[in-house]
Amino acid sequence: MATEHSDPLTLEVVGLIGTVVARYYEEYDHAAAEHSLTGAQARVLGLLSIQPMPMRRIARKLKCEPSNVTGIVDRLESRGLVERRPDPSDRRVKLAAPTEKGRETARRLRDGLNFAREPLADLSVDERTVLRDLLRRMLGDDAGE
Repeated sequence: MATEHSDPLTLEVVGLIGTVVARYYEEYDHAAAEHSLTGAQARVLGLLSIQPMPMRRIARKLKCEPSNVTGIVDRLESRGLVERRPDPSDRRVKLAAPTEKGRETARRLRDGLNFAREPLADLSVDERTVLRDLLRRMLGDDAGE
C-alpha cells in the first residue's frame, strides 16, 4: 500500500520540482559564466541587488556557511561589484552592498535568464499567483527569507 509520500502523483511532483531546480541552476551558472562569475557569486550579487545585507543573512538565504559567503563577497569586492559598508542601524555590523557596476551586472544577469520567464509567460496572472502561493505554502516560514 502506497503512503501519501510515495504515491505516483507525489513522486511525479517531486521529480518535476527537481527538474525545474536543475534547469534553473544550469541556466544561472551559464549566465554567470558569461560575466566571468560562478553561480554562487551571481546568486549573492542578485540578492544584494535587491537590498544590501549582512553576511549571516546572505548565508541564511543561500543555506550555506557564513565563511563561504565571506569568500564570495571578497571575490566580488575585488572585482568592484560589491562593497562593505557599516549598517546605518548598527554600525558594528557590516553590510555587503552592490556597487553601481554590481547593480548593472546583476541587471544584465537577470535579463539573460529566460528559463523561468518564458514558461511563466504562458501562465495567466491567476495561475502564477496560485503557483506562487503553493510554493510559499510548501516552503513555510522560509518563503519570506
